Amino acid sequence: MSMIEALAPAGDEVVEYDRTNLALYAALLEAENAGRDWCDVASSLMHLDVTRPDAEACWRSHLERARWIVGAGLATALVAFNRRATH
Repeated sequence: MSMIEALAPAGDEVVEYDRTNLALYAALLEAENAGRDWCDVASSLMHLDVTRPDAEACWRSHLERARWIVGAGLATALVAFNRRATH
């Protein structure tokens, strides 16, 4: 897993960060569906220090990005994820 940014990308374009963190997004959605506590999820999946004041905002932004990817951004994501990665 890549380094976690303080906030997930925003906007209607899929970026390399999304491609790199797709497994994290899936795990965040699975954890949400299972009703897991955000602190547990942020700590175990994102390796965040949940005592930091910005930890919840970081977790929340990534969860919101995951929701966008599988919701309103799905068509855009499918096209983007089928392209070759640019390195």
